[in-house]
Amino acid sequence: MKKRVLAALLIFVMMLSIVCCGMEQKTDKVEITMYLWDKSMTREFTIWLEAQFPDIDFTFVIGYNTMDYYKDLNERGALPDIITCRRFSLNDAAQMSDMLMDLSETDVVGSFYDTYIENNREPGGAIRWLPMCAEVDGYIANADLFEQYGIPLPTDYAGFAEACRRFDELGLTGYVNDYREDYSCMEALQGCAIPELMTMDGTTWRTEYENETADAPVGLDETVWPVAFEKLEQYLNDTKVRPEDTEMDFQTMKSALLDGKAAIIRGTASDCVTFRADDGMNTVMLPYYGDTAEENWLLTYPTCQVALNKDLEQDQAKCDAVMQVLEAMFSEEGHKRIAADNAVLSYNKNVDIEINDVFSQVMDCINSNRLYMRLASTEMFAISKNVVQNMITGTYGAEEAYRDFHAQLISEGDGVTPDAWTSQKTGYDYAFGKNGSPAASAVVNTLRSQWGSDLAIGYSSVITTSVFEGDYTEQQLNWLIANREALRSGQLTGAEVKELMEWLVNVKEDGSNPIRHKNLIPVTSGMEYQLTDHGDGTYTLGEIHVNGRSLDENAVYSVAIFGDNDYIEAPIYCNCPMPESLDQKLAAVDTNVYTLFREALAGGNQLEAPTEYVTISR
Repeated sequence: MKKRVLAALLIFVMMLSIVCCGMEQKTDKVEITMYLWDKSMTREFTIWLEAQFPDIDFTFVIGYNTMDYYKDLNERGALPDIITCRRFSLNDAAQMSDMLMDLSETDVVGSFYDTYIENNREPGGAIRWLPMCAEVDGYIANADLFEQYGIPLPTDYAGFAEACRRFDELGLTGYVNDYREDYSCMEALQGCAIPELMTMDGTTWRTEYENETADAPVGLDETVWPVAFEKLEQYLNDTKVRPEDTEMDFQTMKSALLDGKAAIIRGTASDCVTFRADDGMNTVMLPYYGDTAEENWLLTYPTCQVALNKDLEQDQAKCDAVMQVLEAMFSEEGHKRIAADNAVLSYNKNVDIEINDVFSQVMDCINSNRLYMRLASTEMFAISKNVVQNMITGTYGAEEAYRDFHAQLISEGDGVTPDAWTSQKTGYDYAFGKNGSPAASAVVNTLRSQWGSDLAIGYSSVITTSVFEGDYTEQQLNWLIANREALRSGQLTGAEVKELMEWLVNVKEDGSNPIRHKNLIPVTSGMEYQLTDHGDGTYTLGEIHVNGRSLDENAVYSVAIFGDNDYIEAPIYCNCPMPESLDQKLAAVDTNVYTLFREALAGGNQLEAPTEYVTISR
């Protein structure tokens, strides 16, 4: 009897030991998911944030820079803990208000200049979105070209128009704008009339527009906006705009400046810094001009807007951790890390960002706080492009443009709901579990099946969210696949497949790490592999298996890889260029990954089931 008891006790102790060993691998870290408006936030900011909060387990997801994307996540009950978005307006975000925390009583809100934070206040007083440091948009001038021809840099609108006239007489272009882009059309319209938009009438109209309801849409007013369109018409005439300028893109505009064919272009202060650093050009920022120098303004927009999921209030420990993260984001150091050497300004009173030399000609605007925050609702982008391009082509003048813009603002639209492209019967979680991300695995398995390769590897971050059960429109399918996904394909030996995986996993001799964050762990299809987690954010590749057997280094496999080349290879990101021997064998394919994915699901086809593609040990 004693032997039986002793044996049972030993078994219990062994089982307890196993359980405890398993528990030792878990952590008590608070898990926080943060969606990033763009990969630029991963240059310095996310790495810095992880270093500041070692007790937080962050998941950083590079999502899509549109409120429609977050509205879709909201409707599916899948908002992340922290949201960032650049293309933002209260008008667009209104549907999400009930799901976001009110930050109006926090210390962070108290750090803002009232002028800027009031743009984000709802009628009831709540503030749910906080603007990060200001990107500055205006005119970029080649100062040397002005000096070469003895033309003074403008100080008001009359001087700007005169400079354009004189350069035109010299056979050069005084000013050029990339009117093919919706944001350039929108900023041209608003930039021409900032003094009017910042009057009491202008700010009153903006408040009414930002807080419109579905039952009472707000069109253009009859005081400020007719003047705005008259000014735009004058500006288009003075800058000698041509119908073909509706196809002008940024690269063509940039080349005109760099080649000395244009004296001024529209651009940001960060663009201006790049022209100086990379191209050696003596560029300076100029403002959007008013009738006098005292009416000049800089057009700004937040690097991103930040909001918190209201569900955080149900978990006090997690809520406290997120609030600490929020305070760090809006600290002076947080601003600098998000800016990542770009030339930005601050909306916060307690943040001192060094003013870049490119602002030398607009210091009066900065010192007097003449920083206009653009109105950037989704419909403002689209309607501005339509109407401004029609003015450029001569379809109509200022009065007709005003009436058309107003009509489009108050239009209820066609009321047509997009058709479902497919209906997914089974959902898969995005979260990285014991053997990888089920959702990412399902997507990569599906892409490999559609492409027809033996093996497939998804690197950087291949998806942006969980796979949800239910209907998907074409746009929703696009949002599921990460932005800038490229496809490379080729024939590799097993030894080269191993080298490819080592490139995507192992830390390089110079310290470069291709796995900056855990959701950058490669997602494989057709093969499984092992990783050793060193506990410091670095990993080492272990064994690779294909069809349950060790990888045959002499066999030849067709391989497809999906991901953002720049994110892995560029020095400002992971700084891990692909080995030259592999680069020569894996050719870029002129196939749109979104199209490939939609084709795979056409006709009601389902995603391939996920597989357990990785095993991680310590």
